[in-house]
Amino acid sequence: MKKIAIVTTTRADYGLLAPIIKKLRYYETEKLKIELIVTGTHLSKKYGYTVEEIKADDVRIDHFVQTSVKSNSEWDISQNQSDTLLKFTHLFLKEKYHAVTLLGDRYETLAIAIAAGNMKIPVFHLCGGDTTEGAIDEWIRHSITKISYLHFTTNEKSRQRVIQLGEEPKRVFNYGSTSIDNILNTPIMPKKEVLHSVGLSECRYAVCTYHPVTMDNTMVDNYIQQFLSAIKYFSEIEFIVTKSNADHGGARINKLLDQATEKIKNLHVFYSLGTKRYLSLMRYAEFVLGNSSSGIIEAPTFKVPTINIGDRQKGRLQSNNTINCNTDTQSIINAIKKAMDVHFQRICQTVTTPYGDGHASEQISKKIVEVIMDEKINLQKKFYDMDIKK
Repeated sequence: MKKIAIVTTTRADYGLLAPIIKKLRYYETEKLKIELIVTGTHLSKKYGYTVEEIKADDVRIDHFVQTSVKSNSEWDISQNQSDTLLKFTHLFLKEKYHAVTLLGDRYETLAIAIAAGNMKIPVFHLCGGDTTEGAIDEWIRHSITKISYLHFTTNEKSRQRVIQLGEEPKRVFNYGSTSIDNILNTPIMPKKEVLHSVGLSECRYAVCTYHPVTMDNTMVDNYIQQFLSAIKYFSEIEFIVTKSNADHGGARINKLLDQATEKIKNLHVFYSLGTKRYLSLMRYAEFVLGNSSSGIIEAPTFKVPTINIGDRQKGRLQSNNTINCNTDTQSIINAIKKAMDVHFQRICQTVTTPYGDGHASEQISKKIVEVIMDEKINLQKKFYDMDIKK
């Protein structure tokens, strides 16, 4: 029997992996099993214990791997990685998977990829080739690419970058982002109902996420204070904020947000909203605000303005609904004013997403099964050389 593992480490990657998990399990037989491994912040009460969201989706979980998720220092991050590496090596030794499917660019995902590489297990990687110059995700993502055998990028530019990294073109596929699959296939809640679910009545609101800028995390307090000052300026708008991830500085951001909710009446902070509620809120939002990839990738499909703060997402492929601004309060205020301008909102109604047509999960799943059952994987990858213009 062939066994494929899918690993989810956070609320963010689970939302993108969920449609693939479901599609892959259509192929389960006596000859093929798809196992879901849940780890990272999913199992941490400090980060919302989001494994409950997976259970609520009635998705079978095959393994729980409890790992360290401290994020107060660089030492904590390295300790998290070493803990993840050892525990996943142990699991892989026991389960002997024929492939491991990973998504994105988190530091714990790199540790899992290394564990798979040491065990000579092929890695199938989603969302490689993107660029985010303001985060350590940049080099982590490209490192996972070099460990991986199959590559599923979200857009054509990223596909070309993966090939530029020396990966054979016939193993690199641009099927788009599964986030578009989610948008097109998730039933959107009525506005009144979704607002009620977060304790609000009819109002104008924005959806926000602010993660650490991990290439420059020495100014976390200043960044968040500037962000909160901008929120206070727009007292007529309710700001629904999801907490930060477990990157270095994330715990500090979450503490500052919790403290601010006691002073700022139009600030509403949540560990996690879940895919259905999050997408439903985005659908009716005045704008999306922060430095998460979600606003850049998902908001164009809803024709909603996105304000991208700072350098964390610098280099990521954007649509014309995105407004880039600096991290200071006045720049954020100016960007919000632009997002609420009628002329800019009209521009947003004309944008199209470069991230696929909403059929990524079915194409990715089909290719994964095809490659696994074909039994012709050769991990002695030949570096694909390109002509370089001097």
